[in-house]
Amino acid sequence: MKNNGNGTFTDVTAKAGVNDPRWTTGASFVDYDHDGDLDLFVSNYVDFDINNLPEFGQGKTCQYKSIAVQCGPRGLKGAGDSLFRNNGDGTFTDVAKQAGVLDENGYYGMGIITSDFDDDGLIDIFVANDSTPNFHYRNKGNGTFEEIGFSAGTAVNENGSEQGSMGVTAGDYDHDGKLDLFITNFADEYNTLYHNDGKNSFTDVSYAAKVAAVSLPHVGWGTKFFDYDNDGWVDLFVANGHVYPQLPSYRQPRLLQRNNRDSTFTEVSAEFGAVLTENRASRGVAFGDIDNDGDVDLIIVDLDGLPQLLRNDGGNANNSILIKLVGVKSNRSGIGARVTVVAGDLTQTDEVRSGDSYLSQSDLRLHFGLEKRTKLDSIQVRWPSGVVDKISNVGVNRIITIKEGQGKVDEKEYTKGT
Repeated sequence: MKNNGNGTFTDVTAKAGVNDPRWTTGASFVDYDHDGDLDLFVSNYVDFDINNLPEFGQGKTCQYKSIAVQCGPRGLKGAGDSLFRNNGDGTFTDVAKQAGVLDENGYYGMGIITSDFDDDGLIDIFVANDSTPNFHYRNKGNGTFEEIGFSAGTAVNENGSEQGSMGVTAGDYDHDGKLDLFITNFADEYNTLYHNDGKNSFTDVSYAAKVAAVSLPHVGWGTKFFDYDNDGWVDLFVANGHVYPQLPSYRQPRLLQRNNRDSTFTEVSAEFGAVLTENRASRGVAFGDIDNDGDVDLIIVDLDGLPQLLRNDGGNANNSILIKLVGVKSNRSGIGARVTVVAGDLTQTDEVRSGDSYLSQSDLRLHFGLEKRTKLDSIQVRWPSGVVDKISNVGVNRIITIKEGQGKVDEKEYTKGT
């Protein structure tokens, strides 16, 4: 939808050339070729005809724990993916085949995340595939990608098994400066935490980090590393809900896993009562400071239910900072920029990205919890263009706007507790 600037929108899908007719399950804007404008990567699920859908109970039937259920995705024809290159004139060209991200075998694509996993200044693409190995596309810097999922250790879990992967997020949960991967999966297939060991090598540490066992009864969807209590260590949220309405466990509770600061997590949703523990059929989750009071709120979309806005009323007991980026040579939204924040003995790293979690878009502003620290020693921004901005001695509990090549151009304190 093109914003007309007068409170209305115009559907320009066909004109722009991004009218992929397939069953799309993930989308992410990314400047993969570093030309300053945003391209679009799209993952697709199965190949089907919306005008000729199979009716439940007719033809082939499947069993899940002795209950007749709808079949899929195994046995169904998968669909390839698209990479729409921005032509710079309001139109796009699908270059998935030339770029090496077509998915010719038709895996069941779900969640997407675009991130510079090897910290080489080039944005990579990760696709969580359902019941098939995940794709980990390394950006080669020449307009093409190399699929390295198996060599990187992110295609399958530590047992060598593909999983029913859905949502995906990235974050530096252990403060080693490298962005780790977390993927939500199907019931009895634990959620997977891949630790980034550097040099395009990852290790499945799910059980060691204590995020695996607690997830086994659930089907996970939207997810994100985010610092709900502003203590400076990112925590994990997972929205759950089964796919089979026939099951008693169709509606499921959410998971909130607090970072213990020792590379492990503790599930703490019970501390927040029914807002997290009630059973719902949840799917997409978007994260952002809705009321600009210094802590991260959540918007959750459910099947068979109204969406929920969960306002965070406790995180702003600690200090924090919100950073908004405005690109000049890089794309205006700053997508792909890497930000490092230093406050005394605390160093945190994150990126501005599009389309993680599951079928959601979170706030593009970056949020960093600071616990009781009262100032930032430095904020460094590495833009997709290669430009580096660094500002020093910044106060806390405010929204800082940084413009590419100009540094800080605006700051506004927020009122905690609103």
